[in-house]
Amino acid sequence: MIQFKQLTLTRGAKILIEEASFQLHPGHKVGLTGANGAGKSSLFALLRGELHPEVGDLEIPSSWVVAHVAQETPALSQSAIAFTLDGDAELRHVEAALLQAETAHAGEQIAELHQRLTDIEGYSAKARAAALLDGLGFLQSDLERPVSDFSGGWRVRLNLARALMCRSDLLLLDEPTNHLDLDAVIWLEGWLREYRGTLLLISHDRDFLDSVVNNILHIEQQRLTLYRGGYSDFERQRAEKLALQQAMFEKQQRKVSHLQSYIDRFRVQATKARQAQSRIKALERMEMISAAHVDSQFNFEFRAPVSAPDPLLVLDDVDVGYGKSPILNQVAFTIRPGERVGLLGKNGAGKSTLIKLLAAELAPLSGKRVEGKDLNIGYFAQHQLEQLRPNESPLQHMLRLDPTTREQEHLNYLGGFDFKGEMARSPCTNFSGGEKSRLALALLIWTRPNLLLLDEPTNHLDLEMRHALTMALQDYQGGVILVSHDRALLRASCDRFVLVADAKAELFDGDLEDYKAWLATSKVQENAPKIVEKSLKKNDYAQNKADRQARILARRPLLKTLTQLDAVLLAYHSEKQDLDTKAMDAALYEPEQKQALQQHLKRHAELTGLIEEAEFKWLELHEALEAIPEID
Repeated sequence: MIQFKQLTLTRGAKILIEEASFQLHPGHKVGLTGANGAGKSSLFALLRGELHPEVGDLEIPSSWVVAHVAQETPALSQSAIAFTLDGDAELRHVEAALLQAETAHAGEQIAELHQRLTDIEGYSAKARAAALLDGLGFLQSDLERPVSDFSGGWRVRLNLARALMCRSDLLLLDEPTNHLDLDAVIWLEGWLREYRGTLLLISHDRDFLDSVVNNILHIEQQRLTLYRGGYSDFERQRAEKLALQQAMFEKQQRKVSHLQSYIDRFRVQATKARQAQSRIKALERMEMISAAHVDSQFNFEFRAPVSAPDPLLVLDDVDVGYGKSPILNQVAFTIRPGERVGLLGKNGAGKSTLIKLLAAELAPLSGKRVEGKDLNIGYFAQHQLEQLRPNESPLQHMLRLDPTTREQEHLNYLGGFDFKGEMARSPCTNFSGGEKSRLALALLIWTRPNLLLLDEPTNHLDLEMRHALTMALQDYQGGVILVSHDRALLRASCDRFVLVADAKAELFDGDLEDYKAWLATSKVQENAPKIVEKSLKKNDYAQNKADRQARILARRPLLKTLTQLDAVLLAYHSEKQDLDTKAMDAALYEPEQKQALQQHLKRHAELTGLIEEAEFKWLELHEALEAIPEID
């Protein structure tokens, strides 16, 4: 198990965690939550051995294998599947040792290594790696592509696949869903639920946490508190705790006020001085309870659009794609004020292509795209972050966007996105991904759009900011088109869904649970041709009776000999084990047992030679069998 013993963790002069004591048992799945800067990533670094506690101890079993997702991926020429397989370090070590043993013709070592490959499921490793990549959205044609061919977001997925490939005892995942589509998030949930090791997960996706974890470890005011249950359970327990804390605080404040009032009245009177002093000491001894505060640092709303044309935007039998190749065909789409539409579909189906068409970043190949009068689009996508000026502050960005508004009004507005004090005037070059996303959203909202196009707006946003965005969208008066892997946001913000699949964009008759079922059905349909192909192969074998009979006759004597050899090896090993047990008896080494000892050692040496010879024969028989195809 993992044990924290009175542990204090610091970064520089800042105390992140103080006097933490708790245990995490094998198989626990734990969500790590807390405000940005509270110390979540530092705690992961501590578990990886990159940081050390200032005080106290952290105990992790020395035999445990710890897996985590690397932050960087160099532009390697190695294929995607080979890169993923490298996640299983022992597999690669055994493979290298086996190659070396085969070169040296070391029969016994070869047999041992083949057995180890069987134990660690090495023969199915490539299939497991391919399944991981498929679940994370890679195509079959991607498996042999070099890592250098993939963009940054896809390399993050490769790093995740590599971490999942590791047969780890402890898995550390920091925001694993940030670069995933909804279908990949749903697949990852299922994989993590089946994971047998101990999981520590940092995530700002409440549905994902609820689906995967059975404990929440929360960092607040330098304290680590372990809550049982999922994220929803944690929210309820914490609310109850804070309500109790607030009630105790208010009760204590009344008592403090009463004591202080008595002290102020009577401390100067000689007859009451002793009683006043005793109350002063009581006040000093009192352990002060802090006020409960759960107010979010984020407080914003969408400004009312200047106009609201109806319809806002119409797509009339549009074909859209890149170059002359359409990705989507005959798209018919109308969006009106107040409508909230979520786009569903697998990775690569065309959701971002449709968003770009709506945003006028792509022109139709055929058909019409008709804008309503005074249409004002607010488009948020990850590439918007790249358009921020790194040397300018949030305030400078606002003044550049709207120079006629007073500086103080801009500062008040930025404060709602937690850009307060010096941060509002600091260059954004060193801002985190979440801070840049908040700034891009603030700039977009200020323009008073009447149609919002949001493509994965929650990437890098924490739970509090996601909640604030959800609440702001509920009061927004314009139209919304939303692509997101955050089901809580989709569920709260969308009135209907459009499914992008098979080169079409059509109304989806169902909710997110229905979409989950659709994904499962689609997966079965994708695999159906493979099942049919395998069945046809079996039929071919059945039809070729002469070939099957020849293989049966060729394999039969080899299998019989191998069975006999297995029995002989079992007897040899059993006798050798008995000799090893007797060798531990001190009486065997007494002077009167000299002859018995010599016979013992002679037989032991004979058995070692016989076993080596039999194992070499065993390998030869297996090589002969492998040369003859098995009977299906």
